[in-house]
Amino acid sequence: MKKTHSMLFVPGIIMLGIVLRTPFTTLPTVLSDIAAGLGVDVSSLGLLTSLPLLTFALFSPFAIQFAKKLGIERLFFLVLIAITIGSAIRIINLPFLYLGTILIGAGIAFLNVLLPSLIQANRPRQLGILTTLYITSMGMSTAIASSVAVPITKATSWQGLVNILTALCALALVIWIPNIRYNHHLKKTATTESSSKWYTNKYVWAIMIFGGLQSLLFYTSMTWLPTMAVQAGLSKVESGLLASVFTLISLPFSLTIPSLTTRLSDRNRHLMLAIVVGTGILGVAMLLIPTSNFFYWLVLNALIGSSVSSLFPYLMVAFSMKSSTPEKTAQLSGLAQTGGYVFAAFGPILFGYSKSLFHSWTPAILMLLVLTIIMAIALYQVEKVDHIL
Repeated sequence: MKKTHSMLFVPGIIMLGIVLRTPFTTLPTVLSDIAAGLGVDVSSLGLLTSLPLLTFALFSPFAIQFAKKLGIERLFFLVLIAITIGSAIRIINLPFLYLGTILIGAGIAFLNVLLPSLIQANRPRQLGILTTLYITSMGMSTAIASSVAVPITKATSWQGLVNILTALCALALVIWIPNIRYNHHLKKTATTESSSKWYTNKYVWAIMIFGGLQSLLFYTSMTWLPTMAVQAGLSKVESGLLASVFTLISLPFSLTIPSLTTRLSDRNRHLMLAIVVGTGILGVAMLLIPTSNFFYWLVLNALIGSSVSSLFPYLMVAFSMKSSTPEKTAQLSGLAQTGGYVFAAFGPILFGYSKSLFHSWTPAILMLLVLTIIMAIALYQVEKVDHIL
């Protein structure tokens, strides 16, 4: 593989981080404005929140094949074109809103799977730093976009907000263009050789289960914790503050976890991960105690938020650390993330359905607690070996 890369490789990585979530996570904050603008009931837009996750799961398995044929950098260029077009057409009408969301989701699915391989192919010695860059830019852009979405929509319209998001995607596309000439192809032999063996590798299953349950814990918590807080007796203002804490607490962990994962000794990394998982289990367990105390809810949101915010960047680094080549990194990433987004898409739905079925949050919380413990066991298995593929 080529070892050279463009001077705009690092700015390109930062812009890819922005594009990873911002184009679709911003719109749920202004769903009522979108519904009013399109002349439809807001309930008809409910699928917008789960559709990207389902699209991730559907398209992730195809990322490696396209990267082998086109090369990673060239594929990312085409993906950014698709994401930009998908974002732009959302302002036309309801069918195009959904079509654009599918295009965005399909493009981001490829970015999700192949970004670890891109970094490993270009700058393997800066794995932790570059992973930190794109995960931090993803978190910061998501938080900023969500906070300014309502003011922008009020000042212009929901179409104005979408146009700004489209401009960000277009900027990422322009910045990425110089990287095309340093195109890295995934080798066909490496993936083919290992593809027939992965399902007999228990450590592949371990990282798939860990990745899936990590995603489930994150998206279920993000979706339902504010509602649970309100039903427990907190005000909507307090609930909104808790949601902000859950989101913003990710930033310091995005900055530190990737580098710590690559630099710590095995013993210290295991200790760090034990603390991270333990805080998540404690936070979920605290949901079993009914209370309207704001400080109590603040603590449990901080515990769960810090746990999931640490486990995601660890997972992104682990794909490269636990594989021997960029090709196997892509395969491992694809396997784990395909299963992960299936979990993430259906987890919040089933969590809410359980509340409707049992008229209580307790059964759903207990199941979430069990799944979090299973996630911890799967992580333990992942950390038992230096290489999975």
